[in-house]
Amino acid sequence: MNNSIVKIKSALVVGLAVMSSFTSNAGNEDRVGSAGASHMLVNPWARSTGSGTSGFASVHGLEATFTNIAGLAFTDKTQIKFNYTNWMGSADIALYSAGLAQKISESDVIAVSMQSFGYGDIPITTVNNPEGNIGTFSPRSNVFNIGYARTFSSSIYGGINIKVITESMSNLKATGFAIDAGIQYVTGEQDQIKFGITLKNVGPVMKFKGDGLANQINYVSTGAVATLEQRSATYELPSLLSIGGAYDFIINEQHKINLALGFTANSFSSDQYALGLDYGMTASGVAFNVRGGFIYEKNLFSAENRSNALIGPTAGLSVDALVGDKKNALGIDYAVRFAGAFGLIHTIGATISLK
Repeated sequence: MNNSIVKIKSALVVGLAVMSSFTSNAGNEDRVGSAGASHMLVNPWARSTGSGTSGFASVHGLEATFTNIAGLAFTDKTQIKFNYTNWMGSADIALYSAGLAQKISESDVIAVSMQSFGYGDIPITTVNNPEGNIGTFSPRSNVFNIGYARTFSSSIYGGINIKVITESMSNLKATGFAIDAGIQYVTGEQDQIKFGITLKNVGPVMKFKGDGLANQINYVSTGAVATLEQRSATYELPSLLSIGGAYDFIINEQHKINLALGFTANSFSSDQYALGLDYGMTASGVAFNVRGGFIYEKNLFSAENRSNALIGPTAGLSVDALVGDKKNALGIDYAVRFAGAFGLIHTIGATISLK
């Protein structure tokens, strides 16, 4: 165990060193918009969204597969989640997410989850049929996660998450993979002081392939037919590094307030600062949480220069009740993001925690 602690402490030092070099390239305005698979940056879970995705140090359970995989280690036994988001308000884009986390030993937890964007049915048009009326296609963007987290000591938790990313349309598809890694450190007499660091979306470049890149050429003079295949450029994944701290203000056994602060160094967009508050109250077997958050990014208050809709205030709430003979917890989750010109983005879902 002592060797494990030494290794994790060394990893913390290495992580801070990586962050110092990472931030030298982060927030580069010349690289904004040059990465692909930007759907990997969207938090699909309601509870952590409500507090501004600031809980890099305090997130627990299945939602940690997005925020900081180390928090998966806090899963009690079995947790199941389903969430739905009306992406970009009235844009008719649906984001579905679901996952299962399972504790497999005293120290180890595994999880599988997925996030899927559905963009609706789009009419197929061609040069010969510019008006369509020849069918539809349904673009999709998916992320499949396999996560593992371990409790190394009463203070140190770590995890790794493997992602398979797919983007597809009628006759083109891109597939790739990425890795997340994270660490959480907890200390204090009541475990109220927390620290977390995570590196996300690290993987090779992706590239679209398919029949959509092939064009048929007819040579009138000879009557020959040839197929010309166009080259597709590769694109990088939106890698980032986040670091955060949190503190639990424990009023009494029924009331607690969590304050979380976070910083994210983005490789292909501006850096972000996040603030989150989570007030929790427990009474008669029912837990009620109210959350609020704020995400700051450069040019946040400039309508002309603002380049990100997913910044500004967030809010949310959840209610958990113990049901059945085994007193399993059933929760209802809700969060809202204020996305500027895109209006309000709502996320609703359910959480089931089995004992």
